[in-house]
Amino acid sequence: MYTIPESVVLNKKGHKILSPEGLVSFFGINKITKDNYIHLKFSNGNELKCSLDHPLSTIDGIIKAKDLDKFTEIYTKDGGCFLKKSKIIEKQIDLYDIVNSGTEHLYYSNNIVSHNCEFLGSVGTLISASKLRNLVYDDPIERSGGLDVYEEPQEDHTYIMTVDVSRGLNNDYSAFVVFDITTFPYRIVSKYRNNEIKPMLFPNIILDVAKAYNKAFVLAEVNDIGEQVTSILHFDLEYDNILMCAMRGRAGQLVGQGFSGKKTQLGVKMSKTVKKVGCSNLKTIVEDNKLIFNDYDIISELTTFIQKNQSFEAEEGSNDDLVMCLVIFAWLVVQDYFKEMTENDVRKRIYEDQKEQIEQDMSPFGFITDGLNNENTFVDTEGDTWKVIGGNQIQGDENGWHLDEYGDSSHEWNYMWEYR
Repeated sequence: MYTIPESVVLNKKGHKILSPEGLVSFFGINKITKDNYIHLKFSNGNELKCSLDHPLSTIDGIIKAKDLDKFTEIYTKDGGCFLKKSKIIEKQIDLYDIVNSGTEHLYYSNNIVSHNCEFLGSVGTLISASKLRNLVYDDPIERSGGLDVYEEPQEDHTYIMTVDVSRGLNNDYSAFVVFDITTFPYRIVSKYRNNEIKPMLFPNIILDVAKAYNKAFVLAEVNDIGEQVTSILHFDLEYDNILMCAMRGRAGQLVGQGFSGKKTQLGVKMSKTVKKVGCSNLKTIVEDNKLIFNDYDIISELTTFIQKNQSFEAEEGSNDDLVMCLVIFAWLVVQDYFKEMTENDVRKRIYEDQKEQIEQDMSPFGFITDGLNNENTFVDTEGDTWKVIGGNQIQGDENGWHLDEYGDSSHEWNYMWEYR
């Protein structure tokens, strides 16, 4: 799992740092105390004090400060330069390093291009470590009372909101995420996260945002207090774009609208099956770039969403309310109702994108000819001799030729025998 050390000060205000990519976002600043450091002086007059293992960007790739020589060109803000002098100082010092900046993990330190550090650890997260390292967050275009907006509602676009409800006791957060499902890949356009909002008031916030996003469809988790929230939204506030779920035995929960009966609820019950399918689908659509987002809180929660026993949840001291909104959405995208609504099959689209690679991985073993000048016979890699009759493959052994079990229909076996 990704472990965020206590020494890291998070960049909660969304400051940016100058890098070869321009101004880029970064996760935070890591403070480390060293018993020694290296003092570098460069040919362009710049100096840098850093740890001996501090990585710098050079013409030969990333090189640690202690391994630099006078013949390696070092990248700077104003072009290249060379090391003029270096000295290791045996003295305790506090050093500060940028964590996860931009897509290339580079930034300028005293005009020298440095390679920044990343989170420590990489075991057990739902999303792979390599993908998490490449996730980049950006500032929302609007921020108010826990609501972060990344894209304004667009006419004729279709939106879905997934909701996770807490009791408003300063522990877990009540949260929702709004997805634009008009085009593929899907995009997160806004999110809400608040650990003080009361369940009685939460439906009004859901209503306001859902209406703003073209009367977005709403799917909420209703295991606990969530059922109260959706009931208020449906019956008191008369919002009619709530997705319902009906229990269908072995088929599990099915999403739709207008269900009736005792086994129907105004939302989805988070069962083991729903969570398992949702987590599996979420991993796929995030790692295959089929869900686009750049929200700081979502990325932060994903870095601490780890495997525990046979499931996934936030590690101790962390939250996963926004991630659970993503899990609900990932479960929803494979439902027949969602496919009909969007005319889009996510599983099929991902398969088509990877079809060529899958076919290469699943390609059959090659065949070896027996050396005979007979175009209708060949020997496979197991040493068995085969003969083609009428487009069918038949196998030969000491008893003669006969059809392969994967060849033609069984009713033809009686008259397709041929002896050598």
